Amino acid sequence: MTNNDVEVALPNVEGRTWRRACAAHDVPEDEGLCVGTLPPVSVFVTEGEYFCIDDTCTHETYSLADGWVADGFVECALHLAKFNLRTGEPLAPPATTAVAVHPVAL
Repeated sequence: MTNNDVEVALPNVEGRTWRRACAAHDVPEDEGLCVGTLPPVSVFVTEGEYFCIDDTCTHETYSLADGWVADGFVECALHLAKFNLRTGEPLAPPATTAVAVHPVAL
C-alpha cells in the first residue's frame, strides 16, 4: 500500500514479500476492500488505522470485505461472526477459528 501514491521504504519481514495492495485513499473508512490475491485478503481502515486480514470468514465461505467494521473488528454479513482486525481471533460465534492477519505498511 502506498500513502498518497508516494513510495516508502518497507520494513523487512522475514519470509514475506511485499506486494502493493492499493493506495491508502482506495480504502473507504469503516469498510473493507477485497484484494484479488490467492487467497483473497481484505484491507480495512478504521479510526485512521489500517489492517489486512484473510478475506474469507472461517465459519463459512463469505467475504469479510462485505461485513461491518467498528471498534477494531469486522463482522461477517452472512452469520454475524466477528473477528479482531489486529489478531484475527474470532470474537463472536459461529466462528471459532481465527483468520490470518498480514502486516501493512503505508
